[in-house]
Amino acid sequence: MKRASLVFAIALATGISGQSATAQTLKTVKDRGMVACGVSQGLPGFSSPDDKGNWTGIDVDICRAVAAAIFNDPTKIKFVPLSAKDRFTALQSGEIDVLSRNTTWTLSRDTTLGANFTGVTYYDGQGFMVRKSLKVNSALELNSASVCVQTGTTTEQNLADFFKSNNMKYEVVAFAGGDETVKAYESGRCDAFTTDASGLYAYRLKMASPDDHVVLPEIISKEPLGPMVRHGDDQWFDLVKWVLFAMVDAEELGITQRNVDEMAKSDKPELKRVLGTDGNFGEQLGLTKDWVIRIVKATGNYGETFDRNVGAGSPLKIARGLNQLWNKGGIQYAPPIR
Repeated sequence: MKRASLVFAIALATGISGQSATAQTLKTVKDRGMVACGVSQGLPGFSSPDDKGNWTGIDVDICRAVAAAIFNDPTKIKFVPLSAKDRFTALQSGEIDVLSRNTTWTLSRDTTLGANFTGVTYYDGQGFMVRKSLKVNSALELNSASVCVQTGTTTEQNLADFFKSNNMKYEVVAFAGGDETVKAYESGRCDAFTTDASGLYAYRLKMASPDDHVVLPEIISKEPLGPMVRHGDDQWFDLVKWVLFAMVDAEELGITQRNVDEMAKSDKPELKRVLGTDGNFGEQLGLTKDWVIRIVKATGNYGETFDRNVGAGSPLKIARGLNQLWNKGGIQYAPPIR
């Protein structure tokens, strides 16, 4: 028994030592004084800069929430615009601390890129856009069509699978960048444009005549979009993961930017745990007790972020759909803070 206890103690000590040796990202971020966040090169609703360089979007808010949780300041962040092709290399090399760039969670990406997905910020699916003048009402009417697609994304394989499974022919017109792909479609170089449905609505806003284009009803894939962090640092993985979970849990509990201070005075056990007046959950993440308060004050809860960036309060006006909370007909769900 003594020997077994000794072996267990050594193993435990070794595990703790190994864990602390790799838990460097949070320290690096604190020493640097800001979070380096990889985002898109401009996708309205998700990550897009205005003419003054101010970034907005769901993906942007995730990074702002991380900065708020760490520094109590959502502005302590550096946004790094990345193409679909370059995004994973930037994460692997350490150029960025977190990749929050409308990236689909797949098995191959989860196992071969040296990175972990931290959750799902947006449940999406791939669709098609065509000009109304084509008088096409369904993707099943696109036999022999030319389709514009961005390289380095999951859309290429989904496109091939869809046409093959429906015994249809098509021609791929591929480009490296999203904006480049959209411009090619808009100029008539292809009959249809395909990407995540949310992206179709976002890109349509950039077009000269948005009303001349229609998004077809078919959704041909599952595209759960979420942030990524590097393998090897469980502390950072946990922190980024629970920042998103906290935003979802806050919505479920009715905690908003307006009422968060008042809610923090509540005697309800669950609210006390979430808002830091009971327990040491923030400290377990390397943060302070009021970490959720910091997040909600900076960005709002998940529902507020969704509405402001892509939902009813935004130019995109996308319905919540699957992104509604689990108890309101959707599948958005977060583990409890306890």
